[in-house]
Amino acid sequence: MQLNESIQNLSDGAPHRPVLAEELAGLLEPRPDDTVIDCTFGAGGHARRMAADLGPGALFIGIDLDPLAGRYFELFSQRQPFRCRFIYGNYADALGQLAEKGLVADLVYLDLGVSSMQVDRPERGFSYSYNAPLDMRMDPENPVTARKLVNGLEPEELTRIFKDYGEERYGRQIARRIARERKKAPFETTLQLVDAIKAAIPMPARFGAGHPARRVFQALRIAVNDELGSLSRGLESALAVLAPGGRLGVISFHSLEDRIVKKFFAAGTGKCTCPPEFPKCVCQARAQLRVITRRPVTPSQREVAENPRSQAAKLRVAEKLG
Repeated sequence: MQLNESIQNLSDGAPHRPVLAEELAGLLEPRPDDTVIDCTFGAGGHARRMAADLGPGALFIGIDLDPLAGRYFELFSQRQPFRCRFIYGNYADALGQLAEKGLVADLVYLDLGVSSMQVDRPERGFSYSYNAPLDMRMDPENPVTARKLVNGLEPEELTRIFKDYGEERYGRQIARRIARERKKAPFETTLQLVDAIKAAIPMPARFGAGHPARRVFQALRIAVNDELGSLSRGLESALAVLAPGGRLGVISFHSLEDRIVKKFFAAGTGKCTCPPEFPKCVCQARAQLRVITRRPVTPSQREVAENPRSQAAKLRVAEKLG
């Protein structure tokens, strides 16, 4: 699909479906004159829902690493009565810069993980369903690609990535298989990697729940884009830019992300996060947040049926204290 076709489809209301859009708006409670920061603008699905509650006095800031998101933002901004600004870059860096410049936001939200506009464009190399270059970069200027990691890292480091970022139980076997195969020829495409993964795992695991390459592709994508590092830095920067009473919403799609958000929110409430074996608290926790969602909000059965990609989503929201 060409870019112009993608944008036309978006303007017609398809095919992009933002996950938990109503729930996010309901918990963030946007007001007409709010300053809102969308940290992962993507194709603008959540932005369009937020815009419905904003008025001419609002300021909307969209951030994204993907240049394609800038084109979607241009279309979005043309239809709004309020001020709009797009920042190309990593949201953790952009939020920090906004805070340093003295900008104060009422609402900040993050929709983590890979977007539909990336997965559904085979040439980006995010999907194990298409044969494409091993890329997986959200930022095309990023010097690190999946190809570089798969062909360059030692098996021990690949194993760590597969286990830590993908929770892949056969990480060691897959890493060893990759090391053997790349001696014959370097990995260039996604399906080359899929074949190696399938060959490395036991036959029953190839037909288990989900695609056998799903966890490895997730792990490589996270490593290529430093997604967990960006999340940890971004949460701190989001707190810095929020006004007292401002709200922060995070939609995550796997346990690693959700664990970071949950721990950050818990620390923000003043709850000690030191290990149980510590004789006294050394984390110096103090109350900065009030958690709005005691348990993560998940998609309804209807949303999952209409958009299967939403199934793993979890939404957490917190409010900054004065």
